[in-house]
Amino acid sequence: MRLKICGLTLVASLALSGCTEPGAGPQGGFVQTLPEEIIAMAGPNQDLDAVRVREDGCLWYRHQGPVETTMLPLRTGEGRPICTQTAEG
Repeated sequence: MRLKICGLTLVASLALSGCTEPGAGPQGGFVQTLPEEIIAMAGPNQDLDAVRVREDGCLWYRHQGPVETTMLPLRTGEGRPICTQTAEG
């Protein structure tokens, strides 16, 4: 299972390179089109229309709550964060 996730994160990093809007400000810079692999990995109730890649290589999504809007880590259905690279490399 770990190898599958590592392989998918490698595919995601290649697919996501160049998919964001550069210089779009603090609310911009979202990935234009998420790869199907990421969509399949993502758990329910996460806004996949507003995802960005942070400096650490992990994907974060915009959560609009009743009081505030904030960025949260995009997670798999099992609760693991989805990143474009592993901690080892």
